[in-house]
Amino acid sequence: MQAVAIDFETANESRTSACSIGVAWIEDGRVVETEEHLIRPREMRFNPFNTAVHGLRAEDVAGAPEFPEVWHRFARRLEGRLVLAHNASFDISVLRHTLDDYGLEWPACHYLCTVVLARKAWPQLAAHKLNYLADHLGIALDHHHAGSDAEACGRIALAAARVLGLERLGDIAAATGITFGQLAPGGYSPCKGGNPPPRRRRLVPVI
Repeated sequence: MQAVAIDFETANESRTSACSIGVAWIEDGRVVETEEHLIRPREMRFNPFNTAVHGLRAEDVAGAPEFPEVWHRFARRLEGRLVLAHNASFDISVLRHTLDDYGLEWPACHYLCTVVLARKAWPQLAAHKLNYLADHLGIALDHHHAGSDAEACGRIALAAARVLGLERLGDIAAATGITFGQLAPGGYSPCKGGNPPPRRRRLVPVI
């Protein structure tokens, strides 16, 4: 199964305020290409908190295209691939809301949250944030730059598959109990982490 890792940065708290997208294309078990595109949000309101995180300001994206132009550059290539995102509930939400905002059709694809996957692959780690995992795995990361974040996300997924003894990312669901999220023009379902191992029952002696 071919895959693609995505990452959004937003201008403010709105899920329709994407100001940057990173895309890392994965083929034959490796990241083969990484893209980063600035996006001019429909509402040019940059929250100081968001700017403090990713460094982007209104003037940085004033000459950038709006989302539909950026989306059409790779939307067809994304169809049918497994989409990876670190904290997918955020990135897939940004994608859904922004597509809706512009009246664009949702793509048909499965998606996987690499936070959920990392918890399966490295349960012993104290945290599973992108920068923590990148440091643990020796992956270069310019954090909160969308292209770098997307590439790190893809490399984390590939590393997790190796740790789990899997040859393909598509085998993750069957091997781990993770349920891939699904996105389609008719709706979506979230990625789920599967059931935790059952707790041992403590026997209480009868007196």
